Amino acid sequence: MEVGFVTGVAVTLFSLILGSFLNAILYRYNTGRSALSGRSCCMHCGHRLGVLDLVPLFSYAWLKGRCRYCFSKVSWQYPLVEAAAALLGLGVYLQTPSWIFFGIDFCLWLTLLFIVVYDFRHFIIPWSALALVAVLSLAHWYLAGWGGWNLAAGLFLAAPLLLISLISKGRWMGWGDGLLEISLGWLLGLSAGGTAFVLAFWAGALVGIGAILLSKRYTMNSEVPFAPFLILGAGCAYFLHVDFFQTVASLFL
Repeated sequence: MEVGFVTGVAVTLFSLILGSFLNAILYRYNTGRSALSGRSCCMHCGHRLGVLDLVPLFSYAWLKGRCRYCFSKVSWQYPLVEAAAALLGLGVYLQTPSWIFFGIDFCLWLTLLFIVVYDFRHFIIPWSALALVAVLSLAHWYLAGWGGWNLAAGLFLAAPLLLISLISKGRWMGWGDGLLEISLGWLLGLSAGGTAFVLAFWAGALVGIGAILLSKRYTMNSEVPFAPFLILGAGCAYFLHVDFFQTVASLFL
């Protein structure tokens, strides 16, 4: 797929808008409200928001992070998710070989962004999001023309996490993390997926130790969501092409 400046800008703006819709889904999911229908309202005063209140990034900056009607603070989640969606859209566009690949991979990464935010907020991964990631990862695997070894990579990489969940009966690690890792293995393959897995544990350990040392709220028994770290590692492998095992193999072969 030929990369062009104008197309890249258009993709980024489109992704920014989708990030705004993703915020609405994140706040409405599992609340009994329709995720995509109905007008958006202020979470504090309930006032219906106008067009100028809903422009991605601009509205937050223009209103200085406050509601235009009750002046209550608006969560940082809104601009962060919008900006992340824009960067994901541009990043996927810059390296996918076709628009079909772009559509599948971009939807996949938007779903992973949903999982990151939802897991941080609720310490759980929705089964519907896991199912969508699995379908999109398999679609990526099929279009890439990968063989059975790449398909088996998902189960191989997820095995340690699923074993921990099995031994602890879900107390030490939820089942969702292992199921998510299966899909990430299908997306990345064994070598890059293994690198992402290692990076996830390194990042999780550093953040966990830092939280314990810097905050009295956290102890060794505190619950920390692991899915965001799995997705962070996958992002390093997918977007930055970090692959420890491939690098080591190239030095000796």
